Amino acid sequence: MCLAKPLRVGLLVTALVTALFPSDAAAKSTPRQRMHNRLLLAKAKAKRPPSTLVIRGNSAAKAALRTQNRALLQRHPEWFAMPLLAGDLHLQPVIEKAIRRLQAQLGKPYVWGGETPEEGFDCSGLIFYAFNPLLAAKLPRTANEMYHYRQALDVADNDLRRGDLLFFGIHSHDKADHVGVYLGNNRFIESPRTGEQIRISDLSDAFWQARFLGGKRILLNSTVRIPG
Repeated sequence: MCLAKPLRVGLLVTALVTALFPSDAAAKSTPRQRMHNRLLLAKAKAKRPPSTLVIRGNSAAKAALRTQNRALLQRHPEWFAMPLLAGDLHLQPVIEKAIRRLQAQLGKPYVWGGETPEEGFDCSGLIFYAFNPLLAAKLPRTANEMYHYRQALDVADNDLRRGDLLFFGIHSHDKADHVGVYLGNNRFIESPRTGEQIRISDLSDAFWQARFLGGKRILLNSTVRIPG
């Protein structure tokens, strides 16, 4: 049976009014319903596993990003430098004392075999002079002997910290024949070669990067002299 057009229009209007203006009973239930929905949503979020960072883009874009990050790491290893652990905090004054002894020699001449402020220093003689008064056992004298010193700790390039020894193979990649001390921010102090003076150099320089053998840490709880 077909309803007359006016009756159909009236029913539609009634339905629209009911939807826009619900009855008092329905209106009173709305806040409770909203609260119920919020509880359901909170429970669903609690069950959801934690999200992980996703790098979006194709494989070429991701590879480019990794290359960029590696370049930043090489230029700024101090951004990722290993901090002193809580148990090593007492080493900080020892490290700074060694650095002060080194910096006091800036501008003095390179002298092969030298290991005193009066005569000058070669590369390992400078470290021998600055570090030995702070160590329980003396360092060996030459750069290659220091490089193979068993009490020293190998340090990854991105873990270098102030006071670490840096070793280079200038004339051979099989032997450490030069050593300096890391100061932070890609800088290190060194006694370079005959005719030069003790100076601060840039580890990120291509010359040093091509000859860098690695870092060693000698100022450790197990090696420093215990004050008597």
